[in-house]
Amino acid sequence: MPELSTKRLVLREFVSGDVDGVHNYAADPQVCRYMDWGPNTLAQTEAFVREVVTASSSSTQDSFTWAVTADDVVVGACSVSVTSAAHRRAEMGYVLARAHWGQGYASEAAAVVLEFAHRELKALRVEATCRPENVASQRVLRRIGMQREALLRSHVLIRGQRADSFLFASIDPELAGVSP
Repeated sequence: MPELSTKRLVLREFVSGDVDGVHNYAADPQVCRYMDWGPNTLAQTEAFVREVVTASSSSTQDSFTWAVTADDVVVGACSVSVTSAAHRRAEMGYVLARAHWGQGYASEAAAVVLEFAHRELKALRVEATCRPENVASQRVLRRIGMQREALLRSHVLIRGQRADSFLFASIDPELAGVSP
């Protein structure tokens, strides 16, 4: 899995020693408020880290999850998965520890992953969803050039409650006219 970087961040493979950094955000109810997972127990965080470490060693990856690091400290995660190779679609997501909100890290990480999806995975269309109440995430998605396309009613189940999502997408104009 390739390492990605921005001016302030390095997005790298997860390693087993990242459990504490991941648990810092994955156990935080404020961070997980709009997610369909969490807050995590330590066992759930350990299982997640094991899963992404194992997946990153696969020779036929169609899903990538990076540890987002600032000054060698895990501050979040960012991922992209091919959802349809035939239709050249992918889906991306991100999460950031609360102590690092409001510093532009989510936008930096999401922008470099979006670029990776278009350039390296050859995804014509990259989608992301967020809850309508998550105004900060909407700002991130718009900042990196994604456009809101739809309201997906009753889209996800979050701690026993159905929740709506906004669907955002980025279309790579360079790939729009290219046959698969």
